[in-house]
Amino acid sequence: MMKSTKQRLARFRGRTEAWNDVILQGTHHHYSCHLPEDIGRISSFMFKLFFSGIEIRKDQIAVLENVPEDAIVVYATKYKSYFEYLFYHTRYKENGTRPPEIGFDYEVLMLQPLSRILRMIYAHLDHLCQRFALPDPYTSGYIRDELGKGRAGLLSLVERKGFYRRFVKADTDPLRYLIEMQKNTDRPVCIIPQLMFFSTKPHRSVPTLTDFIFGTQENPGRLRRLVILLNNPGKVFVEISEPLNLRTFLDLPENRELDVEKQALILRRRLLIQMNRHRQSVTGPILKLREELKENILTNDRLRSFMEHHAKSRNLPIWKVHKKADGYIDEIAASYSHSAIKAFSMFVRWITTLMFDGVSVNTEVLNRVKSMSQKGPLVFVPCHKSHIDYMILPYVLYQNNMPCPHAAAGRNLSFWPMGPLLRSGGAFFLRRTFRGAVLYSKVFSEYVHKLLEEGFNIEFFIEGGRSRTGKLLRPKLGLLSILLNAYKAGACEDLIFVPVYIGYDRIPEEASYLHELVGGEKRKESFGEVIRARKVLKKRYGRIYIRFHEPLSLNDLLSPNGDGKSLFRAMMSKEQNRVCRDLGHRLMNAIDRMTVVTPHAIVAGAALNCSRQRFSLNDLMGDVETYMSHLFSEEVPLADTLLVDYLHAVEYVFDLYVQRRFIERISKERESGASGECFRVNPAKRPILEYYKNNGISFFVPAAFTALSILEKDAFQFSISDLRAGHSFLLEFFSNEFAHDVEESPERSLRGNIRTFVHEAILMPHPTLPDAYNLTSAGFRKLKLLSSFLKTYFESYRIVLNFFMRYPRNFIDAKDRLNKIQSMGHRMFKRNEIERPEALFKVNYTNAMDFFTSHGVRGSENTEKIEFYADAIRRYLEHLA
Repeated sequence: MMKSTKQRLARFRGRTEAWNDVILQGTHHHYSCHLPEDIGRISSFMFKLFFSGIEIRKDQIAVLENVPEDAIVVYATKYKSYFEYLFYHTRYKENGTRPPEIGFDYEVLMLQPLSRILRMIYAHLDHLCQRFALPDPYTSGYIRDELGKGRAGLLSLVERKGFYRRFVKADTDPLRYLIEMQKNTDRPVCIIPQLMFFSTKPHRSVPTLTDFIFGTQENPGRLRRLVILLNNPGKVFVEISEPLNLRTFLDLPENRELDVEKQALILRRRLLIQMNRHRQSVTGPILKLREELKENILTNDRLRSFMEHHAKSRNLPIWKVHKKADGYIDEIAASYSHSAIKAFSMFVRWITTLMFDGVSVNTEVLNRVKSMSQKGPLVFVPCHKSHIDYMILPYVLYQNNMPCPHAAAGRNLSFWPMGPLLRSGGAFFLRRTFRGAVLYSKVFSEYVHKLLEEGFNIEFFIEGGRSRTGKLLRPKLGLLSILLNAYKAGACEDLIFVPVYIGYDRIPEEASYLHELVGGEKRKESFGEVIRARKVLKKRYGRIYIRFHEPLSLNDLLSPNGDGKSLFRAMMSKEQNRVCRDLGHRLMNAIDRMTVVTPHAIVAGAALNCSRQRFSLNDLMGDVETYMSHLFSEEVPLADTLLVDYLHAVEYVFDLYVQRRFIERISKERESGASGECFRVNPAKRPILEYYKNNGISFFVPAAFTALSILEKDAFQFSISDLRAGHSFLLEFFSNEFAHDVEESPERSLRGNIRTFVHEAILMPHPTLPDAYNLTSAGFRKLKLLSSFLKTYFESYRIVLNFFMRYPRNFIDAKDRLNKIQSMGHRMFKRNEIERPEALFKVNYTNAMDFFTSHGVRGSENTEKIEFYADAIRRYLEHLA
């Protein structure tokens, strides 16, 4: 009996082993966490169709392509989602990148082939019979082996009861598993965070009823996810965060000596922080009610103690001070609304389509800016040329899945209905001056501090107002100083400054700028002006150019070693002011470097700088060739039309200027010494042509300083040492007109321009003497052409110096001084002492007055210095004649 029972058991084991060989193929490694790359044609087609409304941009896919080929790839999501697992598997397979096939703690049974399901059933039963436990893909080494074979994995950081299983039931932590795996392999393990966005709306501090029932927009429930996907195809998108190299993470000094469990906890926290910051770089921070922000600002300890001291020092009841502060917040604060921003986006798209021929953006740099926003609030610092600037920059950010910044705007724009509309788009308002408004200044500073503390991005125009001259104005450092003080007080860990150039082929405010440039009063902004401005919608203004500079970390600028904030806090007040000034100039230089030179600027410069009043198209094209040669040598940013075919672009703009009567056709006969028709610049339109010329002047000014220094020597052979004094004088003399480059020494600038001149065949190195050069015959004409960019400013400064020469100090009230200078300038122009009407700009006068008064010229009694500068101006103008 016993023998027969043993025989039956032996036969049963034999049959079982035979089945194992057939079904299991000698292994228990059959798990439902493995989603095969081939799930069948029908299933693949259905998933591809279902997920077609979800977008992954090419720049995001490029992140995956930069992962090392030998890396073990594991994708990471914040929340556990079979929807995302199937999407990434489908889309990455379609794009030719490694799809996630191994799901950590995922069970995908329904998509397995029938043969594989049978193998899994038998494998689990066999393992249960032999070891009285179900097989585990972690302890069996299955996941390690599959990842080692090149399959990609997917894990989720937040899962319902996930912490309970790891902490209480001691289930395997996927991150700990990967850390142990990294320690036993030479190949890098790369964890690549994935974020799926169903909306770019910022989270609210108080969830809605819809959020409670159907899930949040960050982690929607099944029904809400399906409705969003079907109703808004193309609006759901995926972004890929910066891959984390696990080997690099473990080699960090602060992680190296920790045990595995602690390393896994820190790794999980770091990935979650990275994902949250990346999500915030798209949606912005949690959006609180305006009343909540107001209460937080007015009740913080800093402002409360200041208000108490303010009330005591002025013998005021504290409630009056509180009432004033409350009113100031209402005057200042934005009413940020995502719905309003969405409506603005549609409006700006309509405006740009109607008025312009497109918007050119360097999106590759913008993507790097977006990545940097995870390290601190972004501070966008654009130049200011038009009212369009307010709209176009937030629109570009919104279109590139970035939150619109809170923009500082002048209180002159807070009129109804523009004020409420701008507030809803993120604008906050400030007065032109804080002089005498001590409490207002403190409340405004606390508001800015709160914005940075909450993580909002900020935009402000460092020039203070729109430039009427086309070139950058001198930086206004008030708001920049407030931002630095907030950083010092701990509002944020870092500030990321982003200089932005915004330029136009043609400016919509052309007529109003011309009115102001020739001495007219600036029209006050009002609703009536908005209505009258509708006529600009009937015209075309070419292209808009937006160029983002590489983001500048304040921490890195202060100290490359990472202790910038502590160094800044330890600085004395004078040192901090110096940092603020240097930063202001650095931002202006960065904007200048990103300036896009357009054919409108080139033609305007060539026409205004032409040595003859009458010129032919061939004459103009010869000067254009000189300018283009210089721009190509300096590798400056150029408009697309200049890069494709600059000759055709220049001829097109020249014809346009002729049609608009900026340039007049004066004769169809051939003049002596001229080839073809003759033209001249319309004197009444010179100021607006000066505006377009100045759009690209920053790339010619350094060369103009060097060229004029060479011409001053009045010799065909010279050495660099001969030029230093004259070059330094010009840099100082026009320091109020052109931002000096804090990153480049005068010597380096001088030598760089000399090298460029050699490359352009303007100069030839002396065959034997070091640092000596000979001027070529063609080079003399080119130096005159380059240095002509300075003539307007010399004439403006000559007018102001004549004023100081004639009137003693304090003879005329400071308020009337500018009007007196304007009158003198017009008289000098009529007497032909001044050649260029564009030298009569008020902005030039203001800069000249500031320069002379800061250098000891305050009236006719300063004879010696007046004679020194008068002689210098006369000498340089002779060389420019």
